[in-house]
Amino acid sequence: MNRHRKKIKDYADLKDFFICAICAIFDKKVFLIAISLLLVGCQLATRASQLLQTQADIDREDAIFLLGGQPRTLDPAKTIGGPDGPLGLIFSGLVMLDADLQIQPELAAGWEVSEDGRTYTFYLRKNVLFHDGRPFTAQDVIFSWERAANPAIGSDTVQTYLGDIVGIQAVIDGQAEQISGLRAIDDYTLEVQLTAPVVYFLQKLAYPVAFVVDRENVDMPSWEYAPNGTGPFRLQSWVDDEEIILVRNDSYYLEPARVRHIMYDLGPGLPLALYEEGQIDLVGVGGANLDRVEDPNNALHDQLQLGVSLCTTTIGLNTQTAPFDDVRVRQAFNYALDKELLIDTFSGGDALVASGALPPGMPGYTADANRGYPFDPAKANQLLDEAGYTDRATFPLLTFTTSGYGDVGGYETAVISLWQDVLGVTIQPVVIDPFIYYDELYAGNTGHIFSGGWCADYPDPQNFLDILYHSGSRQNNGRYVNPAVDALLEQARIEADVATRLALYADIEHRIVADAPVVFISHSLQAALVSPDLDGYTLTPMGVRQWHRVAVNR
Repeated sequence: MNRHRKKIKDYADLKDFFICAICAIFDKKVFLIAISLLLVGCQLATRASQLLQTQADIDREDAIFLLGGQPRTLDPAKTIGGPDGPLGLIFSGLVMLDADLQIQPELAAGWEVSEDGRTYTFYLRKNVLFHDGRPFTAQDVIFSWERAANPAIGSDTVQTYLGDIVGIQAVIDGQAEQISGLRAIDDYTLEVQLTAPVVYFLQKLAYPVAFVVDRENVDMPSWEYAPNGTGPFRLQSWVDDEEIILVRNDSYYLEPARVRHIMYDLGPGLPLALYEEGQIDLVGVGGANLDRVEDPNNALHDQLQLGVSLCTTTIGLNTQTAPFDDVRVRQAFNYALDKELLIDTFSGGDALVASGALPPGMPGYTADANRGYPFDPAKANQLLDEAGYTDRATFPLLTFTTSGYGDVGGYETAVISLWQDVLGVTIQPVVIDPFIYYDELYAGNTGHIFSGGWCADYPDPQNFLDILYHSGSRQNNGRYVNPAVDALLEQARIEADVATRLALYADIEHRIVADAPVVFISHSLQAALVSPDLDGYTLTPMGVRQWHRVAVNR
């Protein structure tokens, strides 16, 4: 075990060591520790009792029980999450992605595309009702998209997913109130003009920012606690940090949901314990827990589902601020990190080392052994010397921005320790409340280094390479700029030939990796325990709406 591996193991074991040390050295405090543990146990028991009481009010034979976190928002225009949670079940859009990641019609029954690829004509369903019974029309789509683009809303995603529509940028910039590229031919026919014939436009429309909201509903105070959507479920109740209960929308315009209720527990608890006690129907597993349930003799083994995840974990670098405005410094920080060690320690080996942006399973992914940055401390220090920092005392104090409560997490502590040991630099952590973390990043408050990562919203390499690394993208938090990369990305957007387009993205990815605007860490694998009571659930590579297609057989 090299000294870096030992140091990270020390951090991973720190909590257990600390508890044992207190008991061994400060015997008179053992009683207080025991009382604290008892109080924690009582809190967990109380929470379990509350959860059971809530579940008692719902017919378990006709409900799905899940564990979730307090939603950042239930406003489709403001969310930065996918359609696989409560928001995606309450609202709907013109199209959706199915479990095979294929585009399916939703509010739109069908569409036509002009020969030049710039005009989409959507034919809307005539039997769609909002949850309150009001009929849905093309004007609702126009209102929803213009609302999302309104700068007063502050959407972080509208430019990324709807920015191809003619005239939307003028609304985003506050220069217009209406999107000139939208036209309601009649109540059930919508025409959309694009600035360029981008081939992935329909896939973008599956993202929640394109979902439809009700004009009168969103003008009401605290409307998110009584949303009027068009999705397969209605919000029955939402108690902050406790629970969200959805109830089937029996007037849903497609096949109704197969269960009456979906209940999300938002409170504290041990996920695997809740699953084993039968209180929730799905839980992700990793590390030692995954090793345990992978044993064929384990009672949970047959409930295990494994798959790839279209996610890439990174550490972002602010390329417009010294010292990371120098590519040699960015490359040095890539070489100075032992990614295999981080994966073994904090992911239990349940991930793959990333050598680029695209994850396995994404079109265009290549396992190029000659690309990327293997752990090479000598090379890392050589690059810092070449960048003019032979005297490390002249290297600036760096900040590492991450999310959390109070102290910096073990993973970030380990990363900082490795970089400081290998490079002889000093890094100061900055911890931001997770609830506002991405608001701060999008506001430009990244510091020098920041925790990052990306999971696909649709299965196209543009979703990673263009959205994260084009200089004009809202999601380019490290402010990376390369005019040659921008030009190639813009060319790939409208390239109709699949082979040519993927070749363009391969070239683009190589250029991005060479520029090292982030530290590529890992590609996630995923594993979950799925209750045998569920019928129809699929572990998908990315989040898609599917709970309305799942039944229970208890």
